[in-house]
Amino acid sequence: MKDKVILVEMLVEKLEQYGKTNFELYKLQAIDKSTDVFASITSRVVLFSLIALFFFLLTIGLSLYLGDILGKNYYGFFAVAGIYLVIILLYLLAKKSLEESFNNYLINQIFKEKKDASN
Repeated sequence: MKDKVILVEMLVEKLEQYGKTNFELYKLQAIDKSTDVFASITSRVVLFSLIALFFFLLTIGLSLYLGDILGKNYYGFFAVAGIYLVIILLYLLAKKSLEESFNNYLINQIFKEKKDASN
């Protein structure tokens, strides 16, 4: 009888250790996925910022150039503003598909499997 009690105690202890180990594993997997997503989003934000700065400076240069061609500087800025208006309208037409592709990207990042280092 004493042996059965000892076996049950050992079994309970092993189950408790198993539960703690599983919890720790899930916690580490969640941390791994969240850091992957954070790193991916951060790198994209940096890239987007650099691209935005490039286009900002390009826009000013194009506006000044068009202003010289059209005769007055502010005409160039109006022309570039018109180009941006067309781009905004095109974006509004494609907004739903862009949101879906961004959502799909985030879901793929969250659920993607790590590749082995040996592959």
